[in-house]
Amino acid sequence: EAGQGHQEVQLCPGMSSGLSAGGGGQEGPAVVHIQVNDVNEFAPVFREPQYHAAVTEGKIYDSILQVEATDQDCSPQYSQICNYQISTSNTPFAIDRNGNIRNTEKLSYDRQQLYEIQVTAWDCGQKRALHTVPVHIEVKPVCKPGWQGWSKRVDYEPGTGSKQLFPKMHLETCGGPLSSVRTTVELQTSHIGKGCDRETYSEKSLQKLCGASSGSTDLLPAPSTATNWTFSLVTDSGRDSDLIFRFDGRQAAKIPDWVVPQNLTDQFTIATWMKHGPSPGLRAEKETLLCNSDKTEMNRHHYSLYVHNCRLVFLLRRDFSRADSFRPAEFHWKLDQICDKEWHYYVLNVEFPVVTLYVDGVSYEPYLVTDDWPIHPSQIDMQLTVGACWQGGEVTRPRFTQYFRGSLSGLTIRPGRIETQKVISCLQACKEGLDIHSLESLDKSIKFHFNPAQSIVVMEGEDLDHMNTALRKVSYINSRQFPTAGIRRLHISTSVQCFGEDTCISIPDIDAVVMVLQPSEPRITITGVERLSWPASDLRAPGGIALFQDLHIISTVKKTDNPTQHHAVRRPGVLEEIIHNLDYCDVLVLGEELRAEQESLQLQRSVLTGKHLDATNSTSGMSIYGVDSMSNYEQVIREVRYFNFQPSHVTERRFRLTCSELNGRYTSNEFTLEVSVGGLRSTGDPVSHMVAPPQYMQLIHHPSITNEMYPGVPSAATVVIVMCIAALVVVVVIGIYRIHITHQQEIRLSESSKDSDLTWDSAALNITVNPMEEAAEDVTEEEEEDDDDEDEEEDDDITSGESDDSEEEADVQLPTAKNKNWQKTTMSF
Repeated sequence: EAGQGHQEVQLCPGMSSGLSAGGGGQEGPAVVHIQVNDVNEFAPVFREPQYHAAVTEGKIYDSILQVEATDQDCSPQYSQICNYQISTSNTPFAIDRNGNIRNTEKLSYDRQQLYEIQVTAWDCGQKRALHTVPVHIEVKPVCKPGWQGWSKRVDYEPGTGSKQLFPKMHLETCGGPLSSVRTTVELQTSHIGKGCDRETYSEKSLQKLCGASSGSTDLLPAPSTATNWTFSLVTDSGRDSDLIFRFDGRQAAKIPDWVVPQNLTDQFTIATWMKHGPSPGLRAEKETLLCNSDKTEMNRHHYSLYVHNCRLVFLLRRDFSRADSFRPAEFHWKLDQICDKEWHYYVLNVEFPVVTLYVDGVSYEPYLVTDDWPIHPSQIDMQLTVGACWQGGEVTRPRFTQYFRGSLSGLTIRPGRIETQKVISCLQACKEGLDIHSLESLDKSIKFHFNPAQSIVVMEGEDLDHMNTALRKVSYINSRQFPTAGIRRLHISTSVQCFGEDTCISIPDIDAVVMVLQPSEPRITITGVERLSWPASDLRAPGGIALFQDLHIISTVKKTDNPTQHHAVRRPGVLEEIIHNLDYCDVLVLGEELRAEQESLQLQRSVLTGKHLDATNSTSGMSIYGVDSMSNYEQVIREVRYFNFQPSHVTERRFRLTCSELNGRYTSNEFTLEVSVGGLRSTGDPVSHMVAPPQYMQLIHHPSITNEMYPGVPSAATVVIVMCIAALVVVVVIGIYRIHITHQQEIRLSESSKDSDLTWDSAALNITVNPMEEAAEDVTEEEEEDDDDEDEEEDDDITSGESDDSEEEADVQLPTAKNKNWQKTTMSF
């Protein structure tokens, strides 16, 4: 056998071996050596059916893994493995004689994540393995500490409440032990509106909504015919109905005298939104927001608000106490917000001699107060300006000076009152921010806090798993029903501490965006009766007439079903009624304005009680404003009444009603109402006020209504008329008989003079006249007056039974009037 390469055989004496033990014929024991040579009959076999290894990209390894093969041959020549070879071509790997596999170049995770190569082996007899062995090498990316599992964009659907921003995010530390983690999430909204998504209602509506004191004066209203002093200013359009005025150092506005508060005392409030940056140039000049100075002759500044060297200064030299004393006159604040080129809300509460500044709801006391003498009252008129200060004392030409450079919005002044911090916070509150979803489930070991605007949240903890869970709960919320669409940027920064090590891992910052999708645009629709006819007597009545008794306001949005698959067909949108607020409704008089001496629109103040609404009135119409529900607006508008004390001068009036949400961002249809003025009518005579029934009302026709439209009288009505006439004849006959008896008795008792008899007869004739006979006798007279009567009927818009000419005619037509009353009771709507 190959396993016994050398054997020793002993031959016994006497046995014939056939072998020669030596050179002679000597007989005896002999040793025979037989060598068996090995044959290479087995091929190498690998110890494992396959091999696996993992490497990190970007590194050159001396040995990634080692493969091993064996051979069952016994001899060293055939049992040893002398060579390994990679049979797969074009791979970045090599193998040595010992089976160690290494990479020949740096591997890239982005290029290829997994390699599979085939390896074979040879023994020293050059016999190759019958089967190759697969080797799987996984390429892993370089472990980079940082946040993983987050999306760069998060879509936010309006009206969905709070939405988690990073539901699968976790922090990769690459195995490094950490003692604490601190993460800051910042929502960046400076490019939205006035610093964030706020309500874009008008300043008056917002103040009413937040419960601010009434009586404020808006110094920067929207340009219009009535507020024409802002026409020359530059407005920043495209800001979601936010009214913003930009000043570049060349614009200013004079406030008309009738707008300037004349009852300014030692207690008042000035409020404004301001966005301002550092002044250009080495020498900064004063930049005036608001200035009250002499209109002519002199250049005295009575009070002003200006910026100088990134300091906000309020000057107050008006004499309230009439005391000739040195007193505080200039109040200085030095704040970073004044020149950071961001929007901030400034409120100046003046309770002289104390002046407090609120910036974004946080109060600040002045760091410097300087004294001066007050300006005593004089005969010189004053001029209030915005954006610069008026120099009325210039000899050659009065002019503006100290121009403002920046943006302003909502500049108001309120005399006699100061605002509470609660109202100030409401006026400047953001409607979007960061939130923590399911806050009660947050681990108690996590410390967190928000800034006042809820645009920054800071979290800190020692346990990495708890921190991962906490960051997944950070959410975005926008409470506006119709938010401003667009991008909000997110910035996440993280710092870590390690256990007593000099160096620790660094976590890179990440940036993402929240995309607020476009909200469905509401369609506000006003419906109601569009034509009314009222008698002149009702217009003169103390209560006037209600113009919009049948008014309805609804709002709808178009809902579109999103397809679940890419090839699905999008179905047409359907209208869905929604509920939202309105911020103003205007009733505009079309054509000639109301004549103040004889016409007016009126609204009882009690109707506004308990609502966030107010109203202004003029000869051109009425404006109802304030943030309130559509139902409350309906209730108030239905109470608007029209008075006309001389209706003969006006035969028709037209009114237009429009409503708005979000300061004109969404407006309703223009609802036009026509009111025609009819003639006088007797008491109890029905006149239809509804010429055109509204769309939501169904008119049910009855036979009595149809018959009334044609000549002739229904049979039942004829019976009633005959019965009424018969009863009237009986009453007249009885009256004549009783008068006659009385007359005979008086003749018997005493004889009177002929003149008195005639007087008595004349009186008797007035009483005993037969209306039926007189009606017959007056036929000729009535025919002569037909033309005049017809003209009067057309002008006064009354029925043929209506007349104030004589009591006899009224009595004659009374049955017909009763008949018409009976017919109206059969009308159903």
